[in-house]
Amino acid sequence: MNLMKKLNNRFYSKALSVSFVVVFFTIVIGFASSMASDKPGALLWGENCGRCHNVRPPSSLTDDQWDVAVLHMRTRANLTEEEAKKIVEFLKAGN
Repeated sequence: MNLMKKLNNRFYSKALSVSFVVVFFTIVIGFASSMASDKPGALLWGENCGRCHNVRPPSSLTDDQWDVAVLHMRTRANLTEEEAKKIVEFLKAGN
């Protein structure tokens, strides 16, 4: 019987630990995504696109070309829909 209590205590302890980790990361991810949504398109463009690409003026592509480019890069750069929309709006404003 004592062995069963120890096993149950270990199980509940591990379950509680896993639950805590899941809740913690859910909060962190939610906070991070809410922080990103507060950033303007110019900042998102500089932080995300500028990591891999040379900075080019927004007027270097047409509005339609920016739509295609950002749609393609959205998945590669792991951008949210809102972030991609802000970046496209910023780029189109330069045309």
